[in-house]
Amino acid sequence: MKVLTTRFGELSVNKEDVIRFKEGILGFEEHKNFFIVDPNDNTLILWLQSTDTPNIAFPMIEPQIFKSDYFPVLMPSDMSSIDLEETSDARVYSILTIPADYTQMSANLKAPIVVNVKKNIGKQIVLQDNRMLVKHEMYKELKLAISSHATSDDRRRTMQTPIRTLSNQNSNPMAANEAESINPAELTNAKTAMTNSESN
Repeated sequence: MKVLTTRFGELSVNKEDVIRFKEGILGFEEHKNFFIVDPNDNTLILWLQSTDTPNIAFPMIEPQIFKSDYFPVLMPSDMSSIDLEETSDARVYSILTIPADYTQMSANLKAPIVVNVKKNIGKQIVLQDNRMLVKHEMYKELKLAISSHATSDDRRRTMQTPIRTLSNQNSNPMAANEAESINPAELTNAKTAMTNSESN
């Protein structure tokens, strides 16, 4: 099928490559269908592009590329929400916020995009680990990773993030003891990520 996009023009997309987000993206809940665009440049940044709205596209990256100790822990309810049976069938991405000064770019490690690649179901999952930051500044880490890694861009793009699971019966030792309120706009900064990136 043909999909019109603001950033990439008209693209041909296979229906089997469309990822269904039952709950949308935080702040953009009305948008349910997306696909991943790889611009094949040296930034390693991918784009989560809406199939229905040309100007809705989120820059994102696989966090293992710049943070090798990133291990998101999913609850059983998180797994079931995307029909995920094996963690090896999941891919994890972090939405980026890219300001005019791109050296201040940050990644949302607190609420990653998790995709069940077998069934093409995705969700932005809010992790219980309170060490994870909504705005993890990562320009220097990314620059170092690119320069120190293999020269093959394809190899750098396929660093799968390991996922750990946690039983509902067990508490997360890294989570706060008291519940805290969650502001979806603060978690994703989705509008900022999209608007700033579109202007670059």
